[in-house]
Amino acid sequence: MQRLQAFKYELMPTGEQQRDMRRFAGSCRFVFNKALALQKERHEQGEKKLGYAGLCKLPTEWRNGTETPWLKDAPTHPLQQTLKDLERAYTNFFAKRAAFPRFKKKGQGDSFRYPDPKQSKLDQSTSRLFLPKLGWLRYRNSRDVLGEVKQVTVSASGGKWFVSIQTEREVEQSVPNGGAVGIDMGIARFATLSDGTFYTPLNSFKRHETALRKAQQAMSRKTKFSSNWKKTKARIQRIHSRIGNARRDYLHKTTTTISQNHAMVCIEDLQVRNMSKSAAGTAEAPGRNVRAKSGLNKSILDQGWFEFRRQLEYKVAWRGGYLIAVPPQNTSRTCPCCGHVSADNRKTQARFACVECGFEENADVVGAINILRAGHARCACEVSGAVMPPAAGTRRSDSHRFDAGGSAVGIPRL
Repeated sequence: MQRLQAFKYELMPTGEQQRDMRRFAGSCRFVFNKALALQKERHEQGEKKLGYAGLCKLPTEWRNGTETPWLKDAPTHPLQQTLKDLERAYTNFFAKRAAFPRFKKKGQGDSFRYPDPKQSKLDQSTSRLFLPKLGWLRYRNSRDVLGEVKQVTVSASGGKWFVSIQTEREVEQSVPNGGAVGIDMGIARFATLSDGTFYTPLNSFKRHETALRKAQQAMSRKTKFSSNWKKTKARIQRIHSRIGNARRDYLHKTTTTISQNHAMVCIEDLQVRNMSKSAAGTAEAPGRNVRAKSGLNKSILDQGWFEFRRQLEYKVAWRGGYLIAVPPQNTSRTCPCCGHVSADNRKTQARFACVECGFEENADVVGAINILRAGHARCACEVSGAVMPPAAGTRRSDSHRFDAGGSAVGIPRL
């Protein structure tokens, strides 16, 4: 099977190379904003938007024009890739997968991409990389690059420059290891597995929140764009980088452990964007419990639920396993012993006590068990072609009740 994988390294450029990379990123940002402004102008005039083929003609005109001759200093392919990014942003907007494209701001997401592998050279023995109009750059060679280089992306983050090398290689189909497991996401417990194990949340933003607040307060007292203001801004960027790096490291370690030990992983199909929306409301219809909802939103985004699912999805597939997303309805209200569904079953946030049969267990473990059973039900429906209920597997008939000596299929013995 073909595997696409990216390898990211920190660059160690010279002063001149850093200036060139800032100029190249600025040229790509200028082309993106200018093309977006043109598209919006055409829309206001009732004209059809330009496609990628039409947009690609514009950088040549701008490079040869009298107003922006400095665009000639930037490589051509990264400028074209910026227009491809704009076209993809429009496609995602019309498909209702993202908001309308916004103008790029200096210092936020500065990057440029080389799509042609023939233009770049990689020398792993000397830890060097050759890129057009930049020459040979040194990088921190922390691991080997595997496969054939397809494209190279250079980006800036926290005052440092990084390179992401995407490769393609042929790998053997992996044989999954382990059994099936259900995962329940939470705040007090980041991820609870149906076998009873759980992962505590890292809360990287909460750990650095005090230092970040003090740095932001110090920056607000500085004269804007002064030397001290720039130094404080750089310190804030370093804090944000530490927060993001710690979160990604924790998520990678957690998802790797889960994918290595389980052949089928069942999770809830959570809409994180909707769950983390503000509850402030409007002036005419103000929201309720805004402060509590704000704290909940901060915890969800700090733990990175969406990124956890994204990493888990491709890592399970790499190892030959399956990731199944099930509807989240009633997973925390259904008794895994008798199948009774009631909001009264969950007395507190942490404890589950069935009002029908008296079964008691940690609420997160109960949710993970129900998610696992729903995943088994979804697999059975897909194999047999049967119509799947809205919350497959969250309800059980009397024929599936526990007997005295064992547990039902897919539910561990408690």
